[in-house]
Amino acid sequence: MLDTATRLMQAGAIPSVSEVAEAAEVSRATAYRYFPSQAALVQAVVDEALGPILSWRSRSTDAERRLASLLDTGMPRIEKFEATFKAALKLSLEQWAQRHAGTLGEEPAFARGHRKELLADALAPLEDRLEPQAFARLKQSLSLLFGVEALVVLKDIWGLDGDETLAVAQWASRALVRSAVVESTSGRGGQAGKRAQSARRIG
Repeated sequence: MLDTATRLMQAGAIPSVSEVAEAAEVSRATAYRYFPSQAALVQAVVDEALGPILSWRSRSTDAERRLASLLDTGMPRIEKFEATFKAALKLSLEQWAQRHAGTLGEEPAFARGHRKELLADALAPLEDRLEPQAFARLKQSLSLLFGVEALVVLKDIWGLDGDETLAVAQWASRALVRSAVVESTSGRGGQAGKRAQSARRIG
């Protein structure tokens, strides 16, 4: 069933559990036993498509290198299953519209968020160097560069190919990390200077 669902999503569809059951030639009862909702079905397909991304690890202690490694692992895989991830994104947007219109009913929400944990892992060496708010902002900013949304912008709008898309993501990610570090260093230096001036005035 998972193979059938993957094939359908790679063709651009967002299949229901019943449609997958029919295509896989299994009973609906069996299908719903494994996938109780469309959200559960799509989540299983997405996790399968993510594959090596979910098991990504780096031994480097340098945040830039760790982030580059994550993008090198993740972006080509996301491009390989681009249709699947775009179908999942479409489901997420449809559910958002239904939820705001009050028509989603009891259908479970399709959960997204693997990138949050992956980016936190990649940036781990910076966690003690940046203020919590700055660290969170850096993760949030980088999440714009890591995922199918980056392909939507860079491939569909700008017409870049996969290698060019990865190159832009790598360049932008380095710029964001370096900017966050510089801001943190400047901020601490400025605060130290203010404390020194205050001490001199008191003295």
